Order: sequence, then C-alpha cells, then structure tokens
Amino acid sequence: MLDETDRQIIEELTKNSRIPMKELGEKVHLTGQATASRVIKLEEKGVIEGYTLKTNDKKMGYHVHAFLEIFTKNLHHKPYLSFVASHHAYVIRNYKVSGQGCYLLECKFPTNEELDQFLLELNLYVNYKLTIVIR
Repeated sequence: MLDETDRQIIEELTKNSRIPMKELGEKVHLTGQATASRVIKLEEKGVIEGYTLKTNDKKMGYHVHAFLEIFTKNLHHKPYLSFVASHHAYVIRNYKVSGQGCYLLECKFPTNEELDQFLLELNLYVNYKLTIVIR
C-alpha cells in the first residue's frame, strides 16, 4: 500500500521526473536521502516502472496526429502486427481493444501524403476508420 508521502512523491515526479531529490524532499517534508530511498523502493516494487521524455511533435516534424480503428479481415493478425512493427517511425501506440474494432492504432506523420501512403499499404492487411486529431 502507498502512504500519503509516496503518493505526493509520485505526483511530483509525474510533474517533473528530473527534480533533484533534495528539492523533492522539501516538497514532501523529507530529507533528500530519505526521499531518494523511497523513490528506489517505489521502483523496486514496480510502482514506478520508468521515466519518459515528452517531446513537441510539431518541432520534431510530425504535423498529423491520427487514430485508426482497425478491423482485421480474418483471424490471422500477424501480417498486420508485422506491418505495424515495420512502420514504428509513425506508430505511437497499438492497443488491442474490445468493441467493434480489434485494435486502436495511434500514429503521427510529417505530412498528409505520408499518411495517405501509410493507409494505402495498411489497407492490404486490414480495414480501418480514420480520425484526425485537431488539437
């Protein structure tokens, strides 16, 4: 079970995972050393699984953000999964879901032309419903 201090630590690390332990300790009313010890325990218990980097997609050259609801054409999903793996530069996440579709594919593309080419190739393996993110 997590106590209130652990929850505060996680909340602060969610805001800024690069915060110095001394500064984090001040926010949760512990010493830097005690805070670091708690963070290590949270990591060892698997509560904290890792740290991520947030990037600006537009500055990275990705101007088109899309979600595709995937409808497989048969029970053999391996060709689709191989296609997704081979196009990892565009794929953010591929969720296996319940509902009408089999997967929810989140992607980013530099241009609409690259999205169109991706969709043409994708359609060899599955059918899809496209949603473009506005904001």
